[in-house]
Amino acid sequence: MLTLPTLDNRLEEYRLAGDALIPRAPRVPLTRTAFAAAHVVSSPLKERDPWLGPPAVDWDNSLRFRHWLWDQGLGLAEAMDTAQRGMGVDWPTAKELIERTMRDARAHPLKPRVACGAGTDQNPRNAYKTTDDIISAYSEQMEAIEAAGGQVILMASQAFPAIGANAEDYAVVYGRLLEQVSAPVILHWLGDMFDPKLKGYWGSADVGTAMETVLSIIGTHRDKVDGIKISLLEKSYEENLRRRLPEGVHLYTGDDFNYAELIEGDGKRYSHALLGAFAAIAPAASQALEALAQDDRETYHALLGPTVPLSREIFKAPTQFYKAGIAFLAWLNDAQSHFIMPGGFQSSREITHYAEVFRLADRARLLSKPDKAVERMKLLLKLHGID
Repeated sequence: MLTLPTLDNRLEEYRLAGDALIPRAPRVPLTRTAFAAAHVVSSPLKERDPWLGPPAVDWDNSLRFRHWLWDQGLGLAEAMDTAQRGMGVDWPTAKELIERTMRDARAHPLKPRVACGAGTDQNPRNAYKTTDDIISAYSEQMEAIEAAGGQVILMASQAFPAIGANAEDYAVVYGRLLEQVSAPVILHWLGDMFDPKLKGYWGSADVGTAMETVLSIIGTHRDKVDGIKISLLEKSYEENLRRRLPEGVHLYTGDDFNYAELIEGDGKRYSHALLGAFAAIAPAASQALEALAQDDRETYHALLGPTVPLSREIFKAPTQFYKAGIAFLAWLNDAQSHFIMPGGFQSSREITHYAEVFRLADRARLLSKPDKAVERMKLLLKLHGID
C-alpha cells in the first residue's frame, strides 16, 4: 500500500493489482519488426552543470537498459529524439553511444537489429544556409553509423525549416543522401507535437501536400528505402501513407496513441513499429507480438490494449517531455539503477504525472519487480514532500 497524488490534487491510497508480466524472449519468430527507441542515462557522480553542454553519460546504465530490451527480442532505434538528440545529447555523445551500442549488439546472443539516427545536430540550426550544408552534415553522420555497423535512420532535421526549404529542396537533399548510402535506410517523419521546430516538414504544413513530396522521394529511390517512420499521432494519416507505399517499403508506426490497431493491421496492410512507447512497455509489446505471430489476436489485445492509456499519459502534451516517463519506468523496473537524465530532464514532468504512470503501468502488468517499484516510487514521493 502507498499514498499517491491524483490529478485533481488529492492524496489516495493505492494497492498494486499484481500479476505482473515476467520479461522474457519470444518463443516464436515475430511477424512484425519492432524497434524500441531508447533513452540515455546520465551519471549522477560525473554530471556537471547539467543544463549546459553535453551530458556525462552513465554508459553502464544506458547499455544495461538496451540489453533489457534486446533480451525480450526487441530491436533498437538508437540515438533518436528519445535519446534527447538536440535536447542535451550532442553529436559526439551520440556517435559514441552508437559505437558502444553496436559493439554490444554484435555480442548479444539474439543478434538484435539496430537502426541509428543520422541528423544534422553537429552544428546549430542557424549555421545552415544552403541544401549543400545540410547534405554535408547528414553525410558525416551517415558514414559514422555505417562504419559502426548500424542501419541508417534519416532523422527529420530542424535545418530544413530553418532555411525555409521547399519540396524541391527536400527532394534534392534526400536524393543525394539516398544515392550514397550502402544499404536501404529508414526515413523519419516527426510531427511538430514532438518538436515544434519541425513544423512544415517536407516543405508544407499541409499533411496531404507533404505526403505527396515524401512519396515522390520514396518512389524515385525505391531501392534505397527500407521504410518510413511516421509520428503524427493521427491514425488516418498513417493508414493513408501505408496504403500508398510501393511494394516492399515498410511503414514503421511512430504513433504512440494508436499503435495496437496499426500494428495488427486492417487485414490487407499492417505497420511495423519504431516506438518510444515500446521502450516503456517492452514485456507487453514483446509478448503481444509473440501472440500476434501465432494469430492469437485475443491475447494480443489483452496484452497491448491496457498499455495504450499508459502510453497516452506518457506522451501527453507537451509531448516532447515523454522521455521522462520512459526513463521513470526503466528505473521502476530496475532496468537502470537511478533516475537521472541529461539536462535534469526528469524534472520536466510533475509528480502527479509520475503517480499516474505508476498506476497505469501496474494495471498494464508492467511493474515486473513490484517491491522494487514501490520502494522507488516512495523515494520519489518523499522528494516531493509526500510521505
